[in-house]
Amino acid sequence: MSNNKLNGLYLVVDPSMDHEVLLEKVEESLKGGVEILQIWNRWPEGMSQYDKEQLVTYIIGMAEKYGVPVLVNDDWELLQSTDLDGIHFDSKPNGFDRIREKVGRDFIAGITCSNDLEVIKWAEEKGFDYVSFCAMFPSSSVGSCEIVRPETVRKAREITDMPLFLSGGITPEKIKELSELDFNGVAVISGVLKDDEPRKKASNYNQALNNR
Repeated sequence: MSNNKLNGLYLVVDPSMDHEVLLEKVEESLKGGVEILQIWNRWPEGMSQYDKEQLVTYIIGMAEKYGVPVLVNDDWELLQSTDLDGIHFDSKPNGFDRIREKVGRDFIAGITCSNDLEVIKWAEEKGFDYVSFCAMFPSSSVGSCEIVRPETVRKAREITDMPLFLSGGITPEKIKELSELDFNGVAVISGVLKDDEPRKKASNYNQALNNR
């Protein structure tokens, strides 16, 4: 659906964090080489649609300076009211063709996969742009994800040319453990956002990806 080249460090942004702190960390992460941003569907309780749109628009403006696409998690209606580049679904959405019609423009589409390769086949049929596997390792941020077997990623590569991202408990050090797998990037949340030096941490991830 999109011609964007999707690879590298994929940062999932947690909007439940204090927004001043969050935006500062996002800016530093972008300086460190983040290639894709996703705004997690974890909005503060009671946050209005208008305030969501304002935060999304501000993050888009930050990312534009670095040529980084911004996606939203599940909340596809925000593609209608903002300039978001795309959407990431946690599971197969009902009526994806209808969603595509309602959005009415090209957008990047990605989906989370565990060990169910039928999700890969479905995403291929629907013209998705990438798949993210969750979770490769235990992680506090992705407690609901089952652990993905390396064999699942190998089989996925046999049936698709889509970019594949790995997520869940991935540190720069653990990227080396995954080096035998054919993947395009890693998705992280706390690995960068909870670090005191997100710019340096993002750079460490990129270095590890480049050296695998």
